[in-house]
Amino acid sequence: MELWRNFAVALALGLLIGLERGWQERAAAEGARIAGIRTFGLISLLGGVWALLAEQIGAVLLGFAFLAFTAAVIAAHVVESREHREYGITTEVAALLTFALGALAVLGHLAIAAAAAVVSVTLLGLKPVLHRWLQQLEEKELFAALKLLIISVVLLPVLPNRGFGPWDALNPYTIWWLVVLIATISFVGYFAIKITGPHIGIMLTSVFGGLASSTALTLDFARLGRHNPGIQRLLAAGVAVAAATMFPRVLLEVGVVNASLLPALVGPLATMTVVSYGMAGWVWYSSRGRKEQPQVELPNPFELLPALKFGALLVAVMLLSTAFQLWFGEVGVYFIAAVSGLSDVDAITLSLARLSRGALSDEVAVRAIVLAAMVNTAVKGLLVAGICGGAMMRRVGAIFAFTIAAGIAALMTG
Repeated sequence: MELWRNFAVALALGLLIGLERGWQERAAAEGARIAGIRTFGLISLLGGVWALLAEQIGAVLLGFAFLAFTAAVIAAHVVESREHREYGITTEVAALLTFALGALAVLGHLAIAAAAAVVSVTLLGLKPVLHRWLQQLEEKELFAALKLLIISVVLLPVLPNRGFGPWDALNPYTIWWLVVLIATISFVGYFAIKITGPHIGIMLTSVFGGLASSTALTLDFARLGRHNPGIQRLLAAGVAVAAATMFPRVLLEVGVVNASLLPALVGPLATMTVVSYGMAGWVWYSSRGRKEQPQVELPNPFELLPALKFGALLVAVMLLSTAFQLWFGEVGVYFIAAVSGLSDVDAITLSLARLSRGALSDEVAVRAIVLAAMVNTAVKGLLVAGICGGAMMRRVGAIFAFTIAAGIAALMTG
């Protein structure tokens, strides 16, 4: 029964791939294509039969069978190319993969075979979407992706995973891993803005802008508000949404580094998120009749120099956090958290989350992270006041005041 089940799975996987290929080439006349749904089912069964024979005779037999099938596929491709002047090999590669998946299924690797088949069908079906994305891809975005892969896949594994420096506070692997984490979040935020576009609504743009850099978006919207007084209400809502998005981002970073802090941290940060989103939604709703929307100028999705600067900032924050904790106890941690929150909340969040796995208590780490988030929120309000002023300043100031007050209340009662 187990063998029959494996053959049934092999047949199902072949039919699944054949269904997608047959649908893509449904306009072709009967016999004008290399393989359809029936042929792919047979190919998968063929791979399964040869895998079963190889178990009885020798594994090398399966290799020779695959080579023979490959030769047949190549011959069919050559004939089709000559007749139709089409040189794509997607269907041919899918046929070879189907043979291998049928063999895997019969040999008992059902989960791997099924997962590979589903991923393959998804990739085959996404051809129009993937090609459209490729056409829209800019050179700077391609190089940004390559640089992100270099710092994560190439550099990260070779870094030593142990402490260096004063108090062994600096772990090169951990520091660079956190740099990769922040760079990835900004990278995802950049493409989220690009794919959705600002024209679908300032609120959605602000959510993605807050994921990439809420401070940068605040500066941009404050400048827009200074030159466009008529949309200051809408821009104020956007700034509040971007700032509120920082709180879930902090939870994400803490969850990745030290999930044990989340139960105590969720309360105050979730409260501030709800208050800020709620008040921003009300401000946006009250200005829904205005159709003018600001255009967001997207920065480079990834540059090495800002990543290195963030790494240096992270090193400084880690050293100062450890030093202030040892020298001044809890007061020192709160002080460095407040100072760090003036410019960046990510570095102190990641540093405290890491320290809380050792000598720093969870309670102090949670309070310091919330303090840094509150200070950073207040700084955004001051930026709006200094750059724009007017109605935008009043609305942003009111939202942030209620947000910080709600966070303090939640922290004290938690």
